[in-house]
Amino acid sequence: MNWSEQVVLVTGGTGSFGQKFVEIMLREYRPQRLVIFSRDEMKQHEMRAAGFEDPRLRYLIGDVRDPARLERALAGATIAVHAAALKQVPACESNPFEAIQTNIMGARNVIDAAVNQGVSRILVLSTDKAVNPINVYGATKLCAEKMFVQANAYSGTQGTHFSCARYGNVAESRGGVIPVFLEQRKRGKITITDPRMTRFWITLDQGVRFVIHCLEEMQGGEIFVPKIPSMRMMDVATCVASGSEIETIGIRPGEKLHEVLVSDDEARHTLELESMYVIQPLHPWWKSENLINGRALPEGFRYASDTNSEWLTKLRLQELIASLEPDNSTIPV
Repeated sequence: MNWSEQVVLVTGGTGSFGQKFVEIMLREYRPQRLVIFSRDEMKQHEMRAAGFEDPRLRYLIGDVRDPARLERALAGATIAVHAAALKQVPACESNPFEAIQTNIMGARNVIDAAVNQGVSRILVLSTDKAVNPINVYGATKLCAEKMFVQANAYSGTQGTHFSCARYGNVAESRGGVIPVFLEQRKRGKITITDPRMTRFWITLDQGVRFVIHCLEEMQGGEIFVPKIPSMRMMDVATCVASGSEIETIGIRPGEKLHEVLVSDDEARHTLELESMYVIQPLHPWWKSENLINGRALPEGFRYASDTNSEWLTKLRLQELIASLEPDNSTIPV
């Protein structure tokens, strides 16, 4: 793909992922134009103030709930990443209709606008919570995945191609557990829900680069899953706040002990590549020759955070925590 010829749009472009995506795109891939679509004018102002100013950048205020605004925003775009979502599990549990409006109906609006405007490739960000979901957030992201995969049947082989990138907790994400632990550490006590809990971990930089790679490789209909490490939440807590009191408060509504990125049912139509798993769509338009280098998974395979073969070391996590400290912050662009 020649990125210099592409007009790229990212929904939720002022979020943690969006900002890192814009940074890497401008510095390394240099698209013809890069459009930031988000609903918060203040966050757009803060991005500009942080140094996100470039002749190739366009800032558009809009909500994925607004189909007409999406049609206008995607006009002329060739590549898109759909990162806009309500993602806080407790907030989605308390406000399920709002989660549905943004995460499901918003995804439908993005799909319709992408097809109508002739976008070439579009990828939606998903989460391990979409696998066997027990909370509203996971259920809405599962629906978004299903819609993006099936959208390929609507657009046709010569139309817009839709795929998904599914990964675990983003270490630096705003509202994520590590920034919360860092804030709680100031008071000398941090809270965990269950000491047995494990999670998949990925950095913002890794997540963005994975998405860009998927955009380059996608045929349409795949769910891409990176091979990433797990870590026990108790180990995360002791690394982030060594010496602080740790209080166990019990599992919250909609929370699991462990997360799954590829279920045993999905594994039957999943292929393994060197750095990722690719869940193939079970639809007649999918061509098996799209992934000739992939290896079939063994019977009963399940990619879960508690049985993962790769674990995040405390040293690597400590390095990551150090990079999040305020004194080490730098202007990203």
